[in-house]
Amino acid sequence: MSDFEIVRREDFSDATYLLEVRHPLLARAARPGQFVIVMLYEHGERIPLTIADYDRERGTVTLVVQAVGKTTREMQEKCRVGTRLHALVGPMGVPTAIGHAKKVVCVGGGLGVAPIFPQARGHKEAGAHVIAVLGFRTRSLVFWEDKFARTCDELILCTNDGSAGIRGLITDGVREALARHDDIDELVAIGPPVMMKACAEVTRARGIRTTVSVNPIMVDGTGMCGGCRIKVGNQVKFACVDGPDFDGHLVDFDDLMTRLARYKREEREAEERLTASCRMTLYSELEALAAVAARASATSDEREPFDPFEQALGG
Repeated sequence: MSDFEIVRREDFSDATYLLEVRHPLLARAARPGQFVIVMLYEHGERIPLTIADYDRERGTVTLVVQAVGKTTREMQEKCRVGTRLHALVGPMGVPTAIGHAKKVVCVGGGLGVAPIFPQARGHKEAGAHVIAVLGFRTRSLVFWEDKFARTCDELILCTNDGSAGIRGLITDGVREALARHDDIDELVAIGPPVMMKACAEVTRARGIRTTVSVNPIMVDGTGMCGGCRIKVGNQVKFACVDGPDFDGHLVDFDDLMTRLARYKREEREAEERLTASCRMTLYSELEALAAVAARASATSDEREPFDPFEQALGG
């Protein structure tokens, strides 16, 4: 049995949840910007997840996951306190460069709010003035607002509908931060590619160093498969070994988004199989219970024992 025990779980919304996993060696080695490869069970899919936090004293790492595909939906259903992951490998990737900037804007959009936290904390611990800009669709999806408020010097919260913070896109929050400060050294952004692209365009005119954490499709996570390649300027890079942090002004976001959509059909088919499997399980159980009820109302002079579950499952 693996030792990667889940010691805490918190659900932020119907689709977003936090898992704190015991892994002392990983907790000691983790740095801001790095990620892990997770397997739920032995023959399951290997998925990359960015490290959202780590506690060296407790020996734990924190992952914030969004149930958007087959494996993350399975994890949402099965990962409870006391259960264990089959595998947890890391830290992987190049840690974020911290310590050179005096004033930094850390931008997190949606699920990207989680992995931007270690970077914000790292810059703060290095002595920088840190401005956090967090973006969500609506108030019900907001998480870690207090955590950022305690860590950062300033916090700008944005929601699309104005139900919390300022009304508007996350780029509106970025523009507000730039309007307040004319001496920002760097902006770090994590979130959907279209959001990171927009942030890079906002900072381009002022020549502010902009770092983004990309999320291409990844297979092995060690640079062997080449699946996570992206275009950065006139070079091809691999996110798992060269990144995941890159210069946002050089990343070809259009190519990245095209590559992310390449396996949409296969991902949809996998989800459909998972949903069908769940429905079949439910149907079989209901059918078996109905058979039990029907049998109970009939005469009981059968000589052979009756197994309704066997009949319902086609035995």
